[in-house]
Formats: sequence, C-alpha cells, structure tokens
Amino acid sequence: MSQLEQAIRLRQDGKMQEAIELLHKMAEKDPGNAGVWYQLAWAHDSLGLEREAVPYYEKALSQGLSGEDRAGAILGLGSTYRTLGQYEQAKKWLEVGMEEFPAQREFEVFYAMVLYNMGEHAEAMKRLLIQLADTSTDRGIHDYSRAIRFYSDQLDRIWE
Repeated sequence: MSQLEQAIRLRQDGKMQEAIELLHKMAEKDPGNAGVWYQLAWAHDSLGLEREAVPYYEKALSQGLSGEDRAGAILGLGSTYRTLGQYEQAKKWLEVGMEEFPAQREFEVFYAMVLYNMGEHAEAMKRLLIQLADTSTDRGIHDYSRAIRFYSDQLDRIWE
C-alpha cells in the first residue's frame, strides 16, 4: 500500500490527525503531487476546518488534478466557499464543475444551495425540483415527474 493510500485509509477510518500528519510529510517530499494536496483539503474539511482546507483545494486544482479527484476537489472547494459565506467564489467553482462534469448532478444541488444563499430562491428551487424529478425512484415522484418539471419554473404563477 502506498503512503497516499495509507493516508486515505486513515482519513476514511476517522483518524484525521494521523492522516494530516502523514500527508504533510508527503507534501514536503513531493510538493508537486496534486493528490496529496487534495487529500489534505479533504481531511481538513472533514474536521470542520474549512478555512484551512481552501488553500489545499486550490493548490491541488492548480497542479492539474484530474478525473474523479478533480470533480471532488471542485465540489469540495465550492461547498467550502459556500459554508464560509463566500458565495461568488462558490458559485464560480460550482459552475466550473457543472461545465466540466455535466453528468454529475451533485454540482447542480450544491449550486442550488449557493443560489439560495444569494437570495435567488426561485432558481434554486427550480434546479432542485428538476433534480428530484430526474433522479427519484419514488413511485409518486416518478409518476408526477412531468408535472414537477413543468411547474419548476412557475412556482409564483397563479392560474386563472
């Protein structure tokens, strides 16, 4: 098992401090390893240390993180910015995620949260309703998915 795999295992097992210590050692030896910076961000985020996680996410992304890890880092950074009240930054990163990973619906959901925080309640609700209609396995939601989608952008309309 590689050191990075060991650090990931420690994080998954809830041993965040041990994971962080190992990851810091790895970052000193190999500062160009984007995966190490991403795991450092994730571990800090998991401890509720959002502000400390931001530079690690940014470093991982600036070093060419790719694939599933890139998607996770973009989502993590966007979500973290949202929790810190930095909504414009959150919106920007989540838009990057939606553009680069259009099939990954989690970006839309986190984007809706940011829109809510920015006072764009109708657009946030619309996006969530569409995700619900498109992804729910609940029979009732499925049966009414066309209606849910139809009304998703007409929530304030009064039918006369």
